Amino acid sequence: MSKLPTHRRARRIVAAVTTTFALVTAGVTAAVPAHGDDPAATQLVVDLGTRTGAFRGAASGSLYGLSEEGVPSDNTLEPLRVATVNQKPPAGAQHPNGDALVVAPSFFRNGGKYIQINVQDMYAQWTYENAGGVTPCNAVCHSNYMEKLAWVVNQVKNSPYADRIVYVPFNEPDGIWYGTSTGTTSQYQTRMAALLAHWKAAVEYIRANHPGARVMGTNDAVFRARNYGDFLTFARDNNVLPDFVSWHQLDSTGLNPLNGNYFRTNYQTFRNLERDRGIAPIPININEYGGNRDLTVPGQLIQYVAMFEEAKVDAGGKAYWTAAGLLGGDVVETNKPGGGWWFYKMYADMAGSDTVKVTPPAATTIDKLEAIAAIDDGRKQARIIAGGGTATAFDVVVNNIDPALFGSKVNVTLAASTWSGQNSDAPPPVVLLDQDYTPVNGSLTIPVRGLGVTGDGGPNIDLMAAYEIVLSPGGEGTRQSVTQPWRASYEAELATVTAGTVQTFGTASNWNAAATSGTRHVGNLTQNTSAVTFNVPNVPAAGAYKLSILYGNQTGQPSQQVLTVNGGQAQFVDYQATLNFQWRTRKDVVVQLQAGANEIRLAKSHPELGVAVQQATIDRIDLEPAVTSPVTRDYEAERAQTKGAATYAYDKPQQSGAGYLTLGSGGEAMFSVYAEEDGYYDLVFRHNSAGQPGAVTANIGLDRRPVSGGVLRANTGGGFWKTDSHRLFLSAGINRVTVEPSGATPVNLDKVSVTRATSGPRPVQSVEAEAGARAGAAVVENHGYASGGQYVAWVGQGPQNRLTLDVNVDKAGDYLLVVQYANDERKTGHVYNADIISRPLDVSVNSGNSKRYWFKNTWSWGNWWARGVPVTLKAGANSIALYNDPANGAKATGCPTPCIPELDSQWGPNLDKFSIAPIKVATENDTPVVPLTVTASPRCVGTSTYLAVTAVNDASVPATITLTTPYGSKTVADVAPGKQAYQSFNTRSGQLAAGAVTVTGTATIGGQQVTTPYDTTYTATNCG
Repeated sequence: MSKLPTHRRARRIVAAVTTTFALVTAGVTAAVPAHGDDPAATQLVVDLGTRTGAFRGAASGSLYGLSEEGVPSDNTLEPLRVATVNQKPPAGAQHPNGDALVVAPSFFRNGGKYIQINVQDMYAQWTYENAGGVTPCNAVCHSNYMEKLAWVVNQVKNSPYADRIVYVPFNEPDGIWYGTSTGTTSQYQTRMAALLAHWKAAVEYIRANHPGARVMGTNDAVFRARNYGDFLTFARDNNVLPDFVSWHQLDSTGLNPLNGNYFRTNYQTFRNLERDRGIAPIPININEYGGNRDLTVPGQLIQYVAMFEEAKVDAGGKAYWTAAGLLGGDVVETNKPGGGWWFYKMYADMAGSDTVKVTPPAATTIDKLEAIAAIDDGRKQARIIAGGGTATAFDVVVNNIDPALFGSKVNVTLAASTWSGQNSDAPPPVVLLDQDYTPVNGSLTIPVRGLGVTGDGGPNIDLMAAYEIVLSPGGEGTRQSVTQPWRASYEAELATVTAGTVQTFGTASNWNAAATSGTRHVGNLTQNTSAVTFNVPNVPAAGAYKLSILYGNQTGQPSQQVLTVNGGQAQFVDYQATLNFQWRTRKDVVVQLQAGANEIRLAKSHPELGVAVQQATIDRIDLEPAVTSPVTRDYEAERAQTKGAATYAYDKPQQSGAGYLTLGSGGEAMFSVYAEEDGYYDLVFRHNSAGQPGAVTANIGLDRRPVSGGVLRANTGGGFWKTDSHRLFLSAGINRVTVEPSGATPVNLDKVSVTRATSGPRPVQSVEAEAGARAGAAVVENHGYASGGQYVAWVGQGPQNRLTLDVNVDKAGDYLLVVQYANDERKTGHVYNADIISRPLDVSVNSGNSKRYWFKNTWSWGNWWARGVPVTLKAGANSIALYNDPANGAKATGCPTPCIPELDSQWGPNLDKFSIAPIKVATENDTPVVPLTVTASPRCVGTSTYLAVTAVNDASVPATITLTTPYGSKTVADVAPGKQAYQSFNTRSGQLAAGAVTVTGTATIGGQQVTTPYDTTYTATNCG
């Protein structure tokens, strides 16, 4: 859970910033002032005047980060702009999922550039079976490998993705099969000779049998100058240089400037090896980086990513230590963001900019304060991401701020995202500062004082955070308030521990143990007397507070602890199962606290309540006032991710935030909107659009699907900005909300405000799985944590074993079917990962063609998670069938053993409950819409100019469409859904000046006659 500063602390942060800038104004720029009782801060310097190259943005990849279509969701994948991932080859036996050709469609439609495949993942056993049984890999071993390589090449070259797959022939050959890490010279020479000969054979085979294919290597676990020097010489002399060079930076020594494995040292050494051999620079891919200590922790991840971006490596990928389909641990469940996800979103938002020089402080420990900084001339923005190291307070000094780009005043926003646990979602970064300042001599000093949480956990949480600073032109618009409520964190290991064990994890020396708040947690709370008692001083006021417990539960089923507050009435707290006892997730409970001192106790038993079921480890507790009203989140348009025709302006006094967007024809703004839970939210779009009052000027999309009736309309007078509100059903986690002009008329877009709907229409139908019609082997079974205590199991192994839901709806349209399910199918597992399996369901509506969706492993048959599935329903009765037909599963016939010819599980998940909701519902603020797609384009017929106007009826009912132009009009009655009205108007001239047409659609919608006008422009044309 993201931490926020206390009210007291927030005031100090603002005061500190004001003081700093007053001192800068007075010309004091060399010394860093102290802020209140804070010690003098460390300085990190950003020079906006020294550009270091185009932003690369390639370090957000991961090994086995994708497992199936939609796992993780497109919503969590697209906003991160992931360039490349590393997956197993077709039918590879190393893992039960993550086949490169299976995940390719979702990866590439979300902007991916290329997929790497580890060819040796064709083998089932880690560290890969060696058919020859000796080191180095002998002729028997190599022959067996080449058989598998031939299969992989044949599958890839005949796929639609042949030009976007990169082969990694060998993985970590310094240890696996070849052992070239040896320190014995004679052994090394023998082993390296074998590796080089086999590399040559593999690369020549790939290039001969897959023309144009690219290869990557040698992919050592640890960079060694000796190995890569010999490899480059051999590859150069034998014409088998790789298209990408790769190695891994896994352990914490890669972050230590004093260690020989430090990445910056390795990078420069490799470039020197190339230069010495006359080899042009080869793109570098660090396709595995970080240990469990680093993954999911923004303050750790920034240290790697900053180095990779500085070096402009082609790509970097988080290592794989636990489970597939999580983007390296940053996606929770299927669609929820962790703290690490928000860090990579900050990183992705730098796309299109130029990086600039960053001078961090000199390293004094293995962990180091690092930063990435970039400037975007088109956006008129500079972005800085900083974090890591040991300093809980630091200053970011920004020099050479160009007034020609930013103006005389600069808007500065500072936001932070911190660690949320390995399996807990996190809200968007917390805004700590939003204010305008006047640079002096082109410089500003921005103090970063952590997240300001009280309690004993605050400093540690700061170190786990990444901070985003955005500079934009200032002087206009409104600014956010940064006053935050009281929040506090308390470490379990610092509490009073009874009959439990304090255990240490995630230190630099224990780099592959799980990240832990404070590097310690309390475990072995198994005795009836076991308890952790937290003393909470200085609660500011009596009232309801949200208690968040960061815990781990490896028991395989939900577990419990007994919670008491100030010795009052005891209650059981239920904990979902987690992947293991170090895999943290969060349980939220509302408690009543008194002003001042409080005692919070989590125990194994209670004399009145009894003994809790199973056990859990406790890492930390967090406290904050319970929310009494829905939170409104503002998403500023100038911060959105854009495509096509989009320009940025900062000149309207009434604008929200620093500026706004202008979207032209073909332009798009995409907002990554966060929802705490599944349900209806009111989205208010603040915009300015020219045209006939009430005419549709822009279309709204949700998760890359059009929203019927989701439009923006031209201003109807009064004020520059107007608002259009739409109530949409959002999925818990990330939702992609897009805005696109409906025609050629530009749309000014200021912000989108999102609030959970708590009143008015919220037409969600809930259906218990056991209430559906079962067929074949599908049966009702019992579980105490299932909704209603029951669920439906054994759906699968053919369409005859199915569950069918009968659903009645008032209106035809797009709906979301939210499936609450459990799934804990696994393969045998490895020493370092769980080999979890997603289970698919085929969903058929009204006996139509089915579509397959995958349901990620929930860590336990007792964890009930949810995934939304889009369906289109007709008005009245509908039948939704859910089954698993193995005939619809992916297969790989003829693959060499050991392989996985059946790529999908034959069973569906256990089904608990369903919610069915229309994507959009009308509210009192809505005006019904006749949706049309309108285009107007000039055409030449000889020397005469014609104006062709087309309007497609996107409604589900017939519409009467009128096309009105300066050269006449035409009305077409009863245009069927999906059909069009068309007319080519003769302008009776050889020349046509730019202008506009108006198209109106009239239809009966919901018993009401609705007329909707659309304006669209056309360009000038000369046919003479």
